Amino acid sequence: MASANGYLREKIRWRALELVFWPATLLPFVVTPDYLSLASQIAITALFALSLDLILGYAGIVSLGHAAYFGTGAYTAGLLAKHYWSEPLAGLLVAGVAAGLVGYATSHIIVRFRHLALIMLTLGIGLLLAEAANSASWLTGGADGLQGIRMSPLLDFKFDLYGKTAYAYSLAVLFLCFLLARRVIHSPFGLALRGIRENAARMPAIGAPSRAHLRKAYTIAAVMAGIAGALLTHTTSTVSLETLSFERSADVLVILILGGAGRLYGGIVGAIIYMVARDQFSGMNPQYWYFWIGLLLITVVMLLPNGILGGLGALYKKSQ
Repeated sequence: MASANGYLREKIRWRALELVFWPATLLPFVVTPDYLSLASQIAITALFALSLDLILGYAGIVSLGHAAYFGTGAYTAGLLAKHYWSEPLAGLLVAGVAAGLVGYATSHIIVRFRHLALIMLTLGIGLLLAEAANSASWLTGGADGLQGIRMSPLLDFKFDLYGKTAYAYSLAVLFLCFLLARRVIHSPFGLALRGIRENAARMPAIGAPSRAHLRKAYTIAAVMAGIAGALLTHTTSTVSLETLSFERSADVLVILILGGAGRLYGGIVGAIIYMVARDQFSGMNPQYWYFWIGLLLITVVMLLPNGILGGLGALYKKSQ
């Protein structure tokens, strides 16, 4: 127990690169002020990828339908702002709770399956919610999206076209959620999740109920994904069926593979690389930019099977 506590205390300590990375996220305000809207989208996508990393990288739950919770948060925030209360922070909280409830309800089914059956099950849940939103056009707007969303200022700061408030808001929420994820990962619960990922059948023998732990992790991930969806609604004042689409689930999986699953910063680094690459490639070739994204993914997987951070970590160990 003493060695385990010492291991966790060592892991929870902030490293020098971390202390450099987070202040560096403020540089877009000064260096690239014309790209703050893109920066806010990167922060939102990074939070979404971080939520997927909790269940995929640490608990071993492969999901092709994680957009179900992102979209739940987005639509909850949009409906709340349109019909009841347009204050962003309240909407963020309600959206996270709504996505968490959906995540908790579906987790009872998810934790019963592994491998291929799990992949198909998560895909089915995502498609089911997307089609439900499409069918309920009287509520969601269907294919036209949810119209008429008007957001109130955030602590007296309006959401402007330049994206200053949007980026500051998204970055602050990302950092707070990252602190939560970091604490969860570097805790006895996080160690148990990694044990379940490696061998779920043996963990109950040492007092770690596998299914209960997986349900908790899945619910936390759903809450974070819902918060990311609410951020998208607040910063763009729009919600569409794309927030629930398979493409969004696939994109976030690609992002996590690029950065490196199970690395905590993998989703954040992957989001930066993917979103910047997409912006540049789509500018060069609006029709065929997915070709270059595919080429980038193939290159990274072939040269760095564990993602960019995994490859850098391996190089660092060799240099020691």
